[in-house]
Amino acid sequence: MTGPADHPLVTAVKPLVDAMGAELLDPEQATAEDVVLTWEGADIMAVRLPQLSESLDHILAAMERRHGMPLADLDRKAKQGVVRTLEARGAFAVRHGVETVAGALGVSRFTVYNYLNRDNAAKSE
Repeated sequence: MTGPADHPLVTAVKPLVDAMGAELLDPEQATAEDVVLTWEGADIMAVRLPQLSESLDHILAAMERRHGMPLADLDRKAKQGVVRTLEARGAFAVRHGVETVAGALGVSRFTVYNYLNRDNAAKSE
C-alpha cells in the first residue's frame, strides 16, 4: 500500500489485517471482492481478504508462533486444544482442512477426527 500508512485507521486495523493474513491496498486498487475502508467520507484503504485455504495456513503458522514450537511437537492434550480452536474458527469447513491440520500436527486424519468426536461427545453430555 502506498497510501497514508500512518493514518489512524491504518494503524488501528493493521494488526487485525495481519492476523487474518489479509493485504492492505490503495483504494484505487480495490476490486469488487475487496473491502474499502472509509474515514470521514474519504476512502483510506482497501483490504483484500485471503482465500480460505490461505487463511488456514496463516492460522496454523500463528498457532506455531504462539506455542513457540512446531505444532507436531506439542503433546496430545495441546494438540487436542489446537483442534478445538481450529474447529471453532471453521478450519474444517475448508476443503482438505482435516488433511492440512493433520499434517501440521504430525498425526493422521483419523486422529484429528477422533479429537473432534471426543470433543463433540463431551459437549453433548
